[in-house]
Amino acid sequence: MKKIVIITGLTGTGKSALAVKVAKSFGGEIISADSVQIYKGLDIGSAKVSKEDRKSVAHHLIDIVEPNETYNVGQFVLDCQKAIEEIERKGKIPIIVGGTGLYIKALIEGFTLGNTASHDEFREKYTNLAKVKGNDYVWNILKSKNPGKANSVHPNNIKRVIRYLEIEEFGDFKEKSTSILAGHEVLPLAIIEEREIIYKKINERVDEMLRLGLLNEVLTLKEQGAEESWQSMQAIGYKEWFDYFSGKNSQDDVINLIKQHSRNYCKRQLTFLKTIKGLKFCSIKEAEQLIKEFL
Repeated sequence: MKKIVIITGLTGTGKSALAVKVAKSFGGEIISADSVQIYKGLDIGSAKVSKEDRKSVAHHLIDIVEPNETYNVGQFVLDCQKAIEEIERKGKIPIIVGGTGLYIKALIEGFTLGNTASHDEFREKYTNLAKVKGNDYVWNILKSKNPGKANSVHPNNIKRVIRYLEIEEFGDFKEKSTSILAGHEVLPLAIIEEREIIYKKINERVDEMLRLGLLNEVLTLKEQGAEESWQSMQAIGYKEWFDYFSGKNSQDDVINLIKQHSRNYCKRQLTFLKTIKGLKFCSIKEAEQLIKEFL
């Protein structure tokens, strides 16, 4: 039976570096399961692997979407399936790595296909509510109805929050599809660390992003027409800069917000990952050993 390795887990735990190491050792290719690394031009803020690593090991599903385009979990599942087939035709091992929990859950458990129609009055109601009471208020309504869905989306991605509320209200679902990983032997790992260690790494990583030129990267995107409403610009590390450009926040404010939002995201990541069936939670060292034994 063909094998697939999944490496997910908390932000900043070294997932990408481990995936590259494993791919080099065992003849693998990497499929990114990161909802920001799909976008062209969002390099520093998404912590994309270096061009050197991408030359030494083939990476899939990175830089496949323009910044002004939208992308969803259904598209990811289809693209991932194509990548797996391509990698296996070469006789190599697919190594899926990334921290977007919704992507990982769809791969492992199967993707739920919704056929809920749109309801303009419903959407207008919650759009106006978000304008009056704030995005967090609407997000908390979703959380009260479906905590798992709420933890998979940032409050500022208000269009998706409202869509999930719409599905809760009018949902009419088809049966869950079979996992595209069916027929494979899968090792699904989630890398975690102590909260204090993770938070320290997050702060250090944000500082490193600033040093590498994150502000210039966002400015370039803005000069190319990027707008705050774009799905890509809702990502942590990018959305915080728009208040800086409008003069509402200082650069120090932005940096502190990126760190704070990253820490908050880390909490939501862990909560959501715990809902995924069969994930093995481990340290980076334990993960490396488990992968060696598996392969």
